Amino acid sequence: MNIKHLEHLLALADTGSFSRAAEKLFITQSALSRSIQSLEDDLGGKVLDRIGKRNELTPLGLDVVARARHIVRDASELRHSAKLLKDGGRGAISVGLGSGPAALLMVPLMCAAASQPGMRVAVTQGPVELQIQQLRSRQLDAMVVDMRRVIPGADLNIESLVELQAGFVTRDKHPLSRKRSVSLSDVLRFPVACTPLSDEVARALVDQYGLQANPAEMVTLRCDDINAQLATVAQTDAIYLGAIAAARDRLKDGSMVELHIKPRLQATARFAYVTLAGRTEAPAMAYFRQFLHAHLHE
Repeated sequence: MNIKHLEHLLALADTGSFSRAAEKLFITQSALSRSIQSLEDDLGGKVLDRIGKRNELTPLGLDVVARARHIVRDASELRHSAKLLKDGGRGAISVGLGSGPAALLMVPLMCAAASQPGMRVAVTQGPVELQIQQLRSRQLDAMVVDMRRVIPGADLNIESLVELQAGFVTRDKHPLSRKRSVSLSDVLRFPVACTPLSDEVARALVDQYGLQANPAEMVTLRCDDINAQLATVAQTDAIYLGAIAAARDRLKDGSMVELHIKPRLQATARFAYVTLAGRTEAPAMAYFRQFLHAHLHE
């Protein structure tokens, strides 16, 4: 039985159309039709009923598709493992970083990778939902993202990495920076900059401070780039809301300060390491794991 025939059947099952499946596979419809016919000849039965313009899996086809997903995945991992052994060395990795992890890890990771001979690292940013798709399509080897933004799945390994205190941060000469006690009403007199928040964190804010803390109303400057937010805060009276650790260098040199909100914000940022279940890791991923634990637990 040819693995390619199983891959072609899966594409057909996922798209429901010979034309769309052929386009996805970069082959002609006639070649796809011949592949399905060859599979049916090997199995000794029909996997597909062609009813008018519709294509429906037969009972045999449904069983084959369920089994084929595991077979095709394992075959892909076998090829991946063989390539890693052939390449040797640390190899290349591609990782996705969420907004918080990117602010903390991007520059240190690139610097660390530059010091490792034979190591190649590609880092991407974007919405968690898009990165999950890239992970599942094997464009990414791993992700480090907000754990609350990841929907658990049987094909995902989700490992908790660290939980960081969240808070409000301003430039050192902000009108609120010298106040010993600040209320949320004081904060809301100014623009608030924040990344998109999970529903869980949004509920925690409302539970603690009331409806005025609803991020949909409270946040006036929203983007995924925390460094851009902090640069904005450094030049204006905007207030940053997020993981305090992202501003640690500016807090250390005194150019920014954490506001003393009463009561103190109870929300945290929880980062997770996400990989595809059953996938063989490149040798470089062991180094990446060590790097994560060293930098996120400083």
